[in-house]
Formats: sequence, C-alpha cells, structure tokens
Amino acid sequence: MDKTHAHAIAHEWVKAFNRHDLEAILSHYAESVELTSLLATRVLGDPAGTVRGKPALRAYFAKALAASPDLRFELLDVFTGVNSVAVYFRNSIRGLQIEIMELDADGRIARVLVHHRDPA
Repeated sequence: MDKTHAHAIAHEWVKAFNRHDLEAILSHYAESVELTSLLATRVLGDPAGTVRGKPALRAYFAKALAASPDLRFELLDVFTGVNSVAVYFRNSIRGLQIEIMELDADGRIARVLVHHRDPA
C-alpha cells in the first residue's frame, strides 16, 4: 500500500458516504466483509457489534443512512499499512472516528475496526 493509493481509497470512501450513495459505498467492500463497531452493538443488539457479509452490511448502512440524513464525514488524515488503510475523520453525528480497513487481494475492504473517540 502506498500513500497515493491509501489517500485515493479514503477520499472516494468519504465522498460516497457524503453523497449517501449506498451502491458507491458498498463498492469499496468485499463480499465477505466483517465490520466491528460500538454503534453496531446498539443497532444490532449484539454485544459483539460485528456485521458479517455484504448483504448484512448493506442493511446496516441503509438503516444508518436513513436514520441520519444529515450525516457528513470530514476527512482529517489517512494512515497506510501493509495491506490496510486507517481513515481518521470527523463524523457530523458521532464526532471523531478512526476506521482501520484491511484490504483483500482485490483491493476491497475485507475487515473494518471502527473506533470512536467518545462511544457514548
């Protein structure tokens, strides 16, 4: 992963969320994606807070976007890893977040760990 590629992924991902374009958002994710988030613990009622598979992720994101029509992300920084990107941004509803995204061989997001500054 190089800096240019990591920044491109982050910028396109943020733009898709800011447009509330569910198909564009999902285009970044692998079919077997796993996303773990404190917010998912509440939405799913599952203490593990993990969404597994693209169909479940579609339902989760659709519900979240519908509940938050004014949701906007402001990209603050991007960090690169071997096969991962960490996106640091401000969520207009939940505040500061970092999403660590592991990519598969096709460059799709296969695993996500979402971190909130203030989980309350």
